[in-house]
Amino acid sequence: MKHLAYLTIALALACNSSQKTVIPADGNAGTAQPELTYAQTITEQELKDHLYTYASDEFEGRETGTPGQKKAVAYIKSEYEKMGVPAAKADGDYFQNVPLQTGQAPEGNVSINGTEYPLGESIVTFTPANGSYSELVYVGYGIEQDDYSDYKDLDVTGKIVLFKAGEPMNGNGSYTLSGTDQKSAWSSRSEAISKRFELALNKGAKGVIYWDDTNFGRIQRRFNNLKNINKSKLGLQDNVEPDFISFIVNGDMARRLMSDIATEHAARVLPVSLSFAVENTGNGVQTENVVAIIRGSEKPNEYLIISSHLDHIGVTDEGEINNGADDDGSGTVALLEIAEAFKQAADAGMGPKRSIIFLHVTGEEKGLLGSQYYTDVAPIFPLSQTVANLNIDMIGRIDPKRDGDRNYIYLIGSDKLSSDLHQLSEAINTKYTQLELDYTYNDENDPNRFYFRSDHYNFAKNNIPIIFYFNGTHADYHRPTDTADKINYDLLRNRTQLIFYTAWEVANREQRVVVDKVAK
Repeated sequence: MKHLAYLTIALALACNSSQKTVIPADGNAGTAQPELTYAQTITEQELKDHLYTYASDEFEGRETGTPGQKKAVAYIKSEYEKMGVPAAKADGDYFQNVPLQTGQAPEGNVSINGTEYPLGESIVTFTPANGSYSELVYVGYGIEQDDYSDYKDLDVTGKIVLFKAGEPMNGNGSYTLSGTDQKSAWSSRSEAISKRFELALNKGAKGVIYWDDTNFGRIQRRFNNLKNINKSKLGLQDNVEPDFISFIVNGDMARRLMSDIATEHAARVLPVSLSFAVENTGNGVQTENVVAIIRGSEKPNEYLIISSHLDHIGVTDEGEINNGADDDGSGTVALLEIAEAFKQAADAGMGPKRSIIFLHVTGEEKGLLGSQYYTDVAPIFPLSQTVANLNIDMIGRIDPKRDGDRNYIYLIGSDKLSSDLHQLSEAINTKYTQLELDYTYNDENDPNRFYFRSDHYNFAKNNIPIIFYFNGTHADYHRPTDTADKINYDLLRNRTQLIFYTAWEVANREQRVVVDKVAK
């Protein structure tokens, strides 16, 4: 089998483990398929050398905004400088500052028809809110999908919108959106709130009040925890709409606003006197993405972004360090090795036709914040010219559910936006690596919702085709036992090479990846 020949080359290149694998930059290093040569610069030993440093106790678990995270970004920057891969920013700075703010519970009150209500009892928010309003616009479930819209014939620009949990049903007991007895994503615990809030924002609303008895208790507990402890949730300091008002209420408060809200679904304007006086009490936190680039030789203004998150969850209350070797040390070192392979190809005159961005994002463990900042606030390169995102998050271990079947990788999202990218990915794997591409977690009904839980999602929601590479969780996930000695380095190499080959094809094919589906 031809694959064995390339394994032999890889073993030969890996023999001198104390030095970087270097291909002569004489323009003659490759064959008719130079990618085969440069893929072999990605070795077990180099991945291991990187990871034993990056996931060591010295980096203190790399929690966002901490000294350990600062050591992590300094290490990544120094590696790009050693390779000669330049910073992506025009000013030559590898760091993209991502201003965050601790999400401590805000303070203040809400007045409804002259009666003041303190935060935390029947009404909760996590953002500042100020101003007075003389009406609410009730929009039923606050849903819009396909031919159904609770906003039909309504202009909510500059208004406060009131809506409730749930979704419409037909007279026969089926759900309107699905036409079956199955609920839609508008009833999903992980998506119901964000989908409604984002829709209201896109409709021009000034803010929302959301009645959800199912989730209110959980959200109220989170609010009270933030009042009582110092470790607070982080969020973007300069978000897209910092003045957007958002409240969640229980049934008692909902009925004060609209007495028949439980049974009435039709939209209407409610004459209600509202006054908000809520101030944020959070503190600023500075953290950084690290971004490098190899410029394209023919299509330099089209960009492929390869990403991984550089942060982890830090130190436990008992003082144990969560080293995060798999999560996402494995993705970080894979990205460094992929960059090295492309740089050696470029030095030999075989650089990519499109530009490749190597994006190490911060704050993934805090809510995908570094990638959200890049896509929603300050993209360094136009999203309209970004052809795809290949995201790497945990690729160094074996999922126990695989029962010892190790020659695999989970792929998530490859077909969500682009049939073209999915087919390309399949063909590349068949041609070069022959891993089992497992789509278990790509299922629309996956209860883990992994598609929404790593940094690729911030690109996907902007209609940029993505592939998320993932090995699944294991007993050491988010525990101090996720250490570098437990990584399967042969698998880490093979999976990294698959991503390199896929990136090579996306960056060098004549046509950019075709988007033939719409982001959900």
